[in-house]
Amino acid sequence: MKLEETDKLILITNDDGLYAGGIRTLVSIMEDFGKLVVISATESRSAMSQALTVKQPLRVKLLEEDDRKRIYACSGTPADGVKLAVNQLLDRKPDLIVSGINHGSNASASILYSGTMAAALEGCLYDITSVGFSLNSYSSSADFSGCEEYIRKICSLLLREPLPSGICLNVNFPALPASEIKGMVVARQASGNWQEEFEKRKDPAGKTYYWLTGNFVNHEPNASDTDDWAIQNGYVSVVPVTTDMTAYGFMESLKSKL
Repeated sequence: MKLEETDKLILITNDDGLYAGGIRTLVSIMEDFGKLVVISATESRSAMSQALTVKQPLRVKLLEEDDRKRIYACSGTPADGVKLAVNQLLDRKPDLIVSGINHGSNASASILYSGTMAAALEGCLYDITSVGFSLNSYSSSADFSGCEEYIRKICSLLLREPLPSGICLNVNFPALPASEIKGMVVARQASGNWQEEFEKRKDPAGKTYYWLTGNFVNHEPNASDTDDWAIQNGYVSVVPVTTDMTAYGFMESLKSKL
């Protein structure tokens, strides 16, 4: 893939693996925007958050290359993939990092666990405009057609007007056909958390193990300005996210006590 100075360079990754329907859809859409470099694991790395591979070597293999794109398989996490691409595989910084389309919502507190959004946040740390896309469906055969119009609109904007340093976008789609999506709203992260439960089970050898289950609880289900409300009511939610996790509103109170 020969890259000219005028070419837009777009890095694509995800946490569901190279063969997931979401990333295949995203690659198809983004081919119209520039030259692509795709990097992901061959299997799922969901819920890895910002994890990095530090106790074993990272391995990467070029699987496919043509005039428009290169596709790499990486043994590491989504954050590993972004780091490796920016530091070793690319001739220059990409103009845009797009992550997803994730199978499952990354609204509210899910962003803390998400490998998809970790890749976008990693892009922020390199001062690269980045966005993570997620669909509120965990089905392996999920329909991503309703996402295309909005992905095109968002990415067109981001390539014209890069985001401020340290900010990326968390975009979540309702699992609806395009004709039933009501529009797109800029929202805030909902206050909520996952209430985990662990099922105690026995393996065939009679040894005990635990299987994580649970459900998400929205602590403000009637607040109409949140990401979770938006996707539950048929809207695409767009949340600007910052890498600065300082609780500025509590600083003065804490100073007075310390």
